[in-house]
Amino acid sequence: MTGDITDWKRRNRSFYYASAPEPDDPDLDPATTALLVIDVQNTYLARPDRATLSDAAALAAHDAWTPFHARMNGTVIPNIAALLEECRSRGIECLFARIACRTRDGRDRSLSQKKPGFNNLLLPEGEWPSQIVPELAPRGDEITVTKTTDSALTGTNLRLVLHNLGIRTVICAGIFTDQCVASTVRSLADESFDVVVVEDACAAATIELHEAELRIINMIYCNVMATQELRALLPR
Repeated sequence: MTGDITDWKRRNRSFYYASAPEPDDPDLDPATTALLVIDVQNTYLARPDRATLSDAAALAAHDAWTPFHARMNGTVIPNIAALLEECRSRGIECLFARIACRTRDGRDRSLSQKKPGFNNLLLPEGEWPSQIVPELAPRGDEITVTKTTDSALTGTNLRLVLHNLGIRTVICAGIFTDQCVASTVRSLADESFDVVVVEDACAAATIELHEAELRIINMIYCNVMATQELRALLPR
């Protein structure tokens, strides 16, 4: 990102939007804007001490995830924490989404969370792995929705909650950019919410996946910008 706070209007463009006009600034009226923090949960930040690993495959997997953990701890979580403070100080609603099932065996999960592989998640709602990380914990009566889907809209009453709150613009942050964040953004756009994705308050497993997804969703489903650029647009 350059020092130009309007650089977001030209950055992260896909083939489809390479020559499109620059977008208008989003409407960030505190009365109609919400910040949605997606899936920043204990399970994704927990990892074993590398010194305790001896198996070659386990060591390779640990090292492959190291850039993600560095980005989360050094950039994403601090930026989300700053956004939460900024939004709270301005009266902007702060909401949270997390993945958690209501049954211990996960039989209530959607099919996408039962298939083998990375997304096969068994996170009972009352257990530590499913909780939002302490640094970003909701305060007071801030709303958290619990989902067994990738999209925070599809599997919850979030659309109705946003409607009842009078929200028209949703600022999205969290993980994973190319999975639950992108699914939520698409759902919000389909429901005619204006959406802002804060690029340095999101992460995917790799920076390549993160950047590719930003280009895919930008300018059609949302506006993508950095924390500094968003904060410059917030009403004073």
